[in-house]
Amino acid sequence: MPARKSITIGDVCVKPGARATIDLPIARLYTHTEMNLPVHVVHGKKEGPVLFVSAAIHGDEINGVEIVRRLLKLKLLKSLKGTLIAIPIVNVYGFINRSRYLPDRRDLNRSFPGSYSGSLASHLARIFMNEIVAKCTHGIDIHSGSSNRTNLPQIRATLDSPEVERLANAFGAPVIVNARLRDNSLREAVIDMGIPMLLYEGGESLRFNEHPIAVGLKGVVSVMRELGMLPKKERKKVIPSIVVKSTSWVRANKSGIIHSALPLGSVVKKDQIMACIVDPIGDHEEKLLAPFEGIVIGSLNLPLVHKGDAIFHLASAESHQDLEEISDMVLAESMVNGRG
Repeated sequence: MPARKSITIGDVCVKPGARATIDLPIARLYTHTEMNLPVHVVHGKKEGPVLFVSAAIHGDEINGVEIVRRLLKLKLLKSLKGTLIAIPIVNVYGFINRSRYLPDRRDLNRSFPGSYSGSLASHLARIFMNEIVAKCTHGIDIHSGSSNRTNLPQIRATLDSPEVERLANAFGAPVIVNARLRDNSLREAVIDMGIPMLLYEGGESLRFNEHPIAVGLKGVVSVMRELGMLPKKERKKVIPSIVVKSTSWVRANKSGIIHSALPLGSVVKKDQIMACIVDPIGDHEEKLLAPFEGIVIGSLNLPLVHKGDAIFHLASAESHQDLEEISDMVLAESMVNGRG
């Protein structure tokens, strides 16, 4: 059998059985400071899939940075088959400024597949596609809630692909959302290249949330086991992920201060009171009712709202039993991992 080939990213060649941290040049700051995209490559001795795991495409979504850091510290990687390409901080500009966006105020996750002659966001997207995605067979991108919102651990994927569906189930998040592809997103660009990809959501921006981090790390490792990149392991009996058929944001019906005690993973019935919105003087109070039976997979942390603001992200499932199973799974995992 011929020896496994090295992998080259940028101008760095990584031999089989080796690890390397690579700094891919992007574009200098106007201070003349050079900016680089940090990439860590673990190139196994044996053939196998090439998986990228990326985080902080939105620079304020830092849970994924910690997931990648913990992943790279695992001793399990010594037995890796194939190649892991880990990119803990894709939007380095936003990360430095604790911002979702790049300096040009563009959303990097609406700039793919990018162009070397376009905006800074487009340029960075093109580098990522050429230097990372084009060399991979599979991908996982990690996100968190934004704009003072927090998300229940969940996978978003296009389940019309059997391979994507297989990996989504292997990940083991409480919820799988069969989500449409967003125009010019990384997921759309990767899927267009015929590469199966998952998007993991969990927690909130600018915070380390232990429960979503633990679920995310476990999920990435489970996918790697499913792909044969890591040794199979006997898994304890777990509640399978539930595929939700639709999701909808429940919005504020008036401006004011919102009061709610609904945690993520709560099951609500149609017309159940989800929250109360009051004015600062206390003269008026409006009840916010659930439009359908579902489970809370996202919520607003900020208690100050304008009319029309998205408050709760509610998902419906095939049956009430499915919803209860999701809730039980969330409760069990949070007791083990701790809520963040």
